[in-house]
Amino acid sequence: MPVIRIPGALRQLSNGESTVAVSAANVRAALQELDAQHPGFRDRLLDDRGEPRQFVNIYVNERDIRSGEGLDSSVREADEISIIPAVAGGVSSQPL
Repeated sequence: MPVIRIPGALRQLSNGESTVAVSAANVRAALQELDAQHPGFRDRLLDDRGEPRQFVNIYVNERDIRSGEGLDSSVREADEISIIPAVAGGVSSQPL
């Protein structure tokens, strides 16, 4: 059964669980099941068109789904789906 790795910033939605097992054939179905088990994920991960939000990266094992079939990327029994929120910004304390 594929598992979805939940980043720390979203674990309040999964009751603190770092992984959630899902039964799905592709990433889209996996995220739908994740939201069915733990409501609130869809709104945090997907935009109004049902596509990943700009600052949310999703990987199947080591492969970014945006470089392949997107949410229609297939998943197998032993796959790990990772949700990686993009990190940006900050201020350097060192002069340039």
